Formats: sequence, C-alpha cells, structure tokens
Amino acid sequence: MSPNPHRLPFYEKVGYSLGDAAANFVWRGALAYLAIFYTDTFGLTAAHAALLILLVRLSDGITDIIMGMVADRTDTRWGKFRPWVLWSAPALGLFMVLCFSTPDMSYTNKLIYAYITYIGLTLAYTVNNVPYSALMGVMTPSVNERAVLSGYRFAGAFGGGLLVSGFTLTLVKYFGQGNDQAGYQYTMYLFAALLVIFCMITYYTTKERVKPPAMQEGSLKQDLKDLSVNLPAILLPLLSITVFFYYREWKSGLFFVCGMTVTYLAIRWLLKRPAEALSNTQRDLVDLITNKPWVVLLAVGFLFMMFNGIRYGVIAYYFKYYAQNELMTQMFFMALLVVSMFTAAVTGYITEFISKKNLFILSMLLGAGFNSVIYFLGPDQITLVFVFGCIGEIFAAIMPVLFFSMLGDAADYSEYKNHRRATGLIYSAGTFINKTGGGFAGALVLIVLAGFGYNSADEQTIAGSLEGIKLLMSFIPAGFALLGMAVLTIYPLDAKRMQVIETELQRRRAVEAS
Repeated sequence: MSPNPHRLPFYEKVGYSLGDAAANFVWRGALAYLAIFYTDTFGLTAAHAALLILLVRLSDGITDIIMGMVADRTDTRWGKFRPWVLWSAPALGLFMVLCFSTPDMSYTNKLIYAYITYIGLTLAYTVNNVPYSALMGVMTPSVNERAVLSGYRFAGAFGGGLLVSGFTLTLVKYFGQGNDQAGYQYTMYLFAALLVIFCMITYYTTKERVKPPAMQEGSLKQDLKDLSVNLPAILLPLLSITVFFYYREWKSGLFFVCGMTVTYLAIRWLLKRPAEALSNTQRDLVDLITNKPWVVLLAVGFLFMMFNGIRYGVIAYYFKYYAQNELMTQMFFMALLVVSMFTAAVTGYITEFISKKNLFILSMLLGAGFNSVIYFLGPDQITLVFVFGCIGEIFAAIMPVLFFSMLGDAADYSEYKNHRRATGLIYSAGTFINKTGGGFAGALVLIVLAGFGYNSADEQTIAGSLEGIKLLMSFIPAGFALLGMAVLTIYPLDAKRMQVIETELQRRRAVEAS
C-alpha cells in the first residue's frame, strides 16, 4: 500500500488536539458541574436552572449558523478558521470564570446574572469552537487521515475534560477552604489561563490546506441581512421542540404541531424554487437540506449527545445522593475520561478495518447495553459501577470521533454534488446540534429530578428522587442510543462511495490549480 501523501505530521495533530482540550475545559469539564453548581451553590431552583439551560441553547440556533457563515467568508493571510481560535480564547476563559462566580444578589438578580453569563459563555464557545471544528475539514483532503485527526482531537478533548472533571472538586476545596463559592471561582481562573495557552498552540501549529471552490458572490453584510430574513424558518422548529419538551401540555403540543407544519411548508417552498432565484443563504440551506448524509448525522448527533449528556449530567447527583460519596464523583469522571482519551486516540485507526457507519452502530448498541446494567447495581457496588461505566464509555467515546469525521465526509459530498463547499456552515450545524443535545440532556436531567420531587433545600425529597437518578444513569440514556442506532441504518456514505468522492474532488482541485 502506498503511503498517504496527505498524512499530517504528528506535531500538527497534537497541536490541533489541544484546541479541543481547551474547549472541553468548558464543554466536558466545567459544564458537567454547572447544573449542580446552579442548584446547590448558586441557589437556583432545579426548574429555573432547567429553563435557563434550554432557553440559552436556543440562542445557539442563531449564533452557530452566523458563525459558520462568518468563518466561511473570512479571508485573511492566516486562513479562514485558525484566527478565530486565537481571537476568541480570552473571552471564553473570562466567561467561564464569570459563570462560576457568585455575587451577593437577590434571587431575581442572580437569575439575571446567570442568564447573562451563560449566554456569554455559549457565545464565546461558538466563536471559538465552530471555526475550530471546521478547521479539521480543511487541514487534509484525505478521508482516512481526517478520521485519524478526529481521533487526536477527541483524545485532547477528553484529556481536557479529564483535567477539569478529575480535579475540579479537589481544587474547589483547596482554594475555597470550606467556601465553595470562592473555590469555584479561583479554580476557574486556573483553567481559563490554560485554555488561552492551549488555543495559542493550536493556532501556531496547524495549517489550512483544502481550498473551497470559488464562493458565491455577495458580501458578508448582504448574506447576514439575508440570513436574518430566513432565521424564523430556522428557529421555529427549535422553539417548537423546546416548548413541547419543557411544558408538556396540550397547548405546547398544539404549538409543536403548528410550528413543525409551517417549517415543512417553508422547506417545500424553498426546494421548489429554481436555483437562480435563491439567495446565497437560501442556496446554503438548500444544500444542507438536500444533503442526506448531513441530515442523518444531524439526527444522530442529537441522539448520541443526549446519551452522553444525560450520563455525564447525572453523575454528580448519583454519587452524592445514591452512593453517598460525593468525592467519588471526580474519581468516576477521571476513570471515564482516561478510557475516553485512549479510545479516541485509536478510533481513527480502527476505521481502516471497519467502516465508520458499522462502527458507529456497534458502539451505540454496546454502549446502551453496558450502560443499562448500572440500574441494577446497589449503592455499595461502586466497583461494578466503575467497571460497567468504563466499558460503556469505550463505546460512548467512539461516537463523537466518528460524528465529526463524518461531518467532513458530508462536506465532501456537498462539494461533489453541488460544486459548492461551506465547511464552516456544515460544521456549525453539527456543533449546534451537539450543543442542543447537550442542553436538552442537562435540562432533561433536571426535569426528571424535579418530576421525582428533588429539592436540594429539602433533604426529605432526596430519597424519593433516587429512582429517577438510577434511571438517568442507565435506561433513559440507553434509549436515546438505540434510537440513534436505528437512524444510522439509513446513512448512505460507505467507504467505497467516499473513495469515489475523494478521487473526484482531488481531480477537480488539480484542474482548478493548473
């Protein structure tokens, strides 16, 4: 077998991975503690915290898509995507600190403060992580090398999560000396400094190599104005799902049906229009809607993030209240993330022997199975919780590696089919659906706990909520994994099809370069 001419150097893969290590100080690390911080330290009710998480996630429907468009249309001598990783790092670190600060305010003002800082955090994360994710799609044109790079990325992501999740509670106790409010704040100062350093390393060690075909005419200002006209059609289905998910009443059900019907009619109208009558933004949307691999991945991304997000969101509650050992939380996080880090590092190489689609399906099936066993374990069977949790995590860690690698394949498919490439937009939608899944997962954890009567201020409610905590650690996330497995069966891009696409795109780029 001839060597891959598009293979990336080791230092560049490692440098790229540190960018997601930085982002996961926020995503997989700090946010894993944010729900319990809001309810048990900051003083919000579980219901208010759940609504906060859901509503703020809706803002991502605007910012992720806008950021994808901005990144695609950015043209600097440093590249399209790399500069944003560097420019956004200070703001991301700042809002991480602010989210875990506890000013002395009334309850209403605390709620307002939580909204402002959480919106700021998600916005800064979008500006950082959407271009970072898209960067993977232009560092190499090789499908296989992109899978390997995705493995490095998530090894770094899990490594960053390991550092934060594994040491947060210890550092909080060390810095706080009994004052959790001060402990959280000073701990986040440390993580924010590391975040900025890692983003700088990513910027200086990576290179953009894949140049898209000539973009559509029109300025960014014109395209953003056009996007503002089309935003209601984008946000309506998200708003409908959110209202139905949170309120669960007949009125919200009616709103959901009406919202999805309007969305369906808007899509039909858009698809029937001739290509020359579409604006740039509408052409981008049509490219996405008609990109079957991307649509399938969109659904799968939401479902596997529900699977992973629910599991991670309930761990702190599980060990604090069910196992009666709060400090075991960080040990469990560390065990899961160590497993995840090594699994992610080898996943890309495994795809040389088994297709991405089949590996994804197998991971969802086995991840759901091993995770479900935890329901039957007692509070004194901590060793078995660790065993089955870590085995399940092997398969859970494979999912995001494959997902983001396959988004790059969907971008290739779009260029192959439409002679247009919007890498940033494709990855922004994928990033958004992941954050939406994570947001819904965090909210679902709090909604289920509230449904079982959980109230951190009333110890008498804890015993009644233990059944809900067990379900959230086992069968509830497993159900989402099985749904994702079913959706994956219709994913159309196999290894043979991708080889044809990769060869054709290389031929086209060679012609354009000559």
